[in-house]
Amino acid sequence: MATIPQLIGVGIAIKAVEQEIDYAARSDAKVLITGESGVGKEVVARIVHQRSARRHAPLVTINCAGIPDTLLASELFGHTRGSFTDAHRDKIGWLEQAHRGTIFLDEIGEMSAQMQALLLRFLESGEIQRVGSDRRTTTVDVRVMTATNRRLIDRVAKQEFREDLFYRLNVIHIEVPPLRHRREDIPALLDHFFKQFSENHQAGHLTLSDAAAMQLYSADWPGNVRQLRNVVERLVVRARNNLITPADLPREILSFTDQMPGPSAPARSGAETAFDQMVQEGESFWTAVYAPFMARDLTRDDVRSVVSRGLQLAPDGYTALMQLFNIPPSDCKRLITFLRKYQCHVPTYETATSAVRVEAEHRVVVSSL
Repeated sequence: MATIPQLIGVGIAIKAVEQEIDYAARSDAKVLITGESGVGKEVVARIVHQRSARRHAPLVTINCAGIPDTLLASELFGHTRGSFTDAHRDKIGWLEQAHRGTIFLDEIGEMSAQMQALLLRFLESGEIQRVGSDRRTTTVDVRVMTATNRRLIDRVAKQEFREDLFYRLNVIHIEVPPLRHRREDIPALLDHFFKQFSENHQAGHLTLSDAAAMQLYSADWPGNVRQLRNVVERLVVRARNNLITPADLPREILSFTDQMPGPSAPARSGAETAFDQMVQEGESFWTAVYAPFMARDLTRDDVRSVVSRGLQLAPDGYTALMQLFNIPPSDCKRLITFLRKYQCHVPTYETATSAVRVEAEHRVVVSSL
């Protein structure tokens, strides 16, 4: 039996979110869920679906940032046989699979202008036109919920997001506050995750020392609930005895709390942190950038920012970038494929003087594989 999602917390902020969830669950209105990465936007969407009249129908979840535009239209609307290479048969899309249920589009702010137009057309009519088809094939009954860690109204002002689409999606707005704004919920979250992972990993009952608990309560948690969850699982897996002390806590927690007594430092972006982890601490691109991106802790813009900054320090383009980012030569093709697949590739002419250098360099990279 699937686990029923739940919001953990006792504070006023999380109770306000619970109230908005109840309002949303009473109708089929579109829902826009906003908040920083890791606050639990998908959990909110699942709770709304579970409490709604559509709970017995499918909930289809899509990460718009994790699928290239070339595939997103096909996956969302389906395609016809022969519409592109490897399209050997007709395929129904996620919207049809979610008929009478709910579709949750996560990271909607990363959707391209072309995909925004296609989504708007669907929202206006409810009709599906599969990729490669010259006619609309069917009409579906789907509730649409979306989420983003961006301020869409700012993207509208910059003409990066369609205004008409924004107002269609923003019928019910649920904003999930960051963990640092609801510290009163941290003890309850810790208790919940310690019980969950102790059971999952068949570990004994673990107890936090007072000093360790204070460290965890006062940490900044830039990755929010997702980061706290991961830290707790790490503590359970690595526990050497039943008492967890500050010496058992991961370095990132200690580094945040060590800064607490002094004046607050400016918030660092995920891209800055990832860059320093590679250049200053020797971490690999695959652990500092790739893994957080796939976990949705970093955005496509973050990855491009990291790569652009690296290219400014790498006089020989991507060849030197691999060494700077601690990537073994054998992973060259993997790096280029990843960056191009997720549209994070930065042409070196943005940091060099000639576009010709890009093609020459790419030929050198490919020929070395």
